[in-house]
Amino acid sequence: MSIASLVSSVYSGATTARKEVDAALARAKSAEEYNAILNLTEPRALERADKIDERIKKGENVGPLAGVPFVVKDNYLAFGAPSTAASKILENFDAPLQATVVERLESAGAICIGKSNLDAFAHGGSTENSAFGVTHNAIDKSKVAGGSSGGSAVVTALDIVPFALGSDTGGSIRQPASFNGVFGMKPTYGMSSRYGVIAMASSTDVMGCFARSAEDVALIESVMAGQDPRDMTTLPDYFEVKEKIAPGQRIGLITETMGEGVDKDVRAVVNDYAERLRAAGHTVEEVSMPSVKYALAIYYIVVPAEVSSNLARYDGIRYGRRAEGAKTLAELYGRSRAEGFVTENKRRIMIGSYVLSSGFFDAYYLQAQKARTVLINEFNELFKQYDFLLTPTAPTPAFGIGENVSDPVKMYLSDVMTVPASLAGLPAISIPAGVSGDGLPIGVQLIGKMKADADVIAMAGEVEVANGR
Repeated sequence: MSIASLVSSVYSGATTARKEVDAALARAKSAEEYNAILNLTEPRALERADKIDERIKKGENVGPLAGVPFVVKDNYLAFGAPSTAASKILENFDAPLQATVVERLESAGAICIGKSNLDAFAHGGSTENSAFGVTHNAIDKSKVAGGSSGGSAVVTALDIVPFALGSDTGGSIRQPASFNGVFGMKPTYGMSSRYGVIAMASSTDVMGCFARSAEDVALIESVMAGQDPRDMTTLPDYFEVKEKIAPGQRIGLITETMGEGVDKDVRAVVNDYAERLRAAGHTVEEVSMPSVKYALAIYYIVVPAEVSSNLARYDGIRYGRRAEGAKTLAELYGRSRAEGFVTENKRRIMIGSYVLSSGFFDAYYLQAQKARTVLINEFNELFKQYDFLLTPTAPTPAFGIGENVSDPVKMYLSDVMTVPASLAGLPAISIPAGVSGDGLPIGVQLIGKMKADADVIAMAGEVEVANGR
């Protein structure tokens, strides 16, 4: 059932918000083995459901998401449970406010039922870096969920809730969406407010969602979108749902994303998807984008630098974990951070501090920003000829739990397809397009022009219809 149909049923009395929340909570409790949800917000969720039902009985319009349960990634500040970012340093942190997008969803009648697991502070591509345990893939529990928004992808794939929120810095929505067979949307940078979301890398962080159809993605993004005076990076309101894409769209298949290192099943699914686009009346052509091969290197210089800066505030003094028994300020600071951060957090802080340090800033960070500009310019040139660009979402299907833990470079390579759009601030969506020989989901990625979010989602829906979904 689509989200719009569910809302219609709530308004008609065929179901109630209370019934839907009760059912979602029951599904969440029965799926604890996946470790996708860190905390439920049960008392608050039920109270909100009852209030919505009362308002509907009075004939009030509660909003376009009346009674729809959802889950937020636990780097969003949200009431009803601690906001931990899956880190020991924030283990018992109760948020004094809610993220803007959570407030907008709740104002539209949606009901948050829980906080999902993630790589601590969103640092990772597998949800193995959580301080509270690994999240298991929704299709094969021996495989990773992807990351960093793995928990939100899994709860959506398991149909625990109709949609879930994630954050995407370099692929943290799109890659787990691919691994679990759901839609995952990364909006244009600035389309939705970052206020009230624990920062990872401020120049690429965006707020998006997981859902099981393009139609649902469009509805959720329409509620989340819009300018926020508390986040000066948000753009003036521009998002309007587009029911259908115009015929005869031109799509460029980036050849550099289909070569060495890409699983043969992934290549086959992408090529099949391209054929389905052609069958739907669109043009798909191979295009070259040389700077794509440098995107991962750019990302892992720029982003750790921003991570290092953003994590400096967790010092054991202002809030969060404080080491006990420290005798000096330096000891308090060092031990609090050592105890609170996982290994991947520490690795990114060290890399970021190094590239920002005197003597290395010009050699690394400045050069990376110049290369980022080249990448953006290449995107701009391609979008003079094409309406969309097509790539795999990830080079492989979901890999085994523990398989890449000891090799951070191999882990980082799982982001190779998604970081280019992040560095350029472009909208991109992962679409479930097929399965591997082992039955694991494989997603394809559609990238659109700046602020063409509605077109990207509509194109995803076009192929969805063409595939008979």
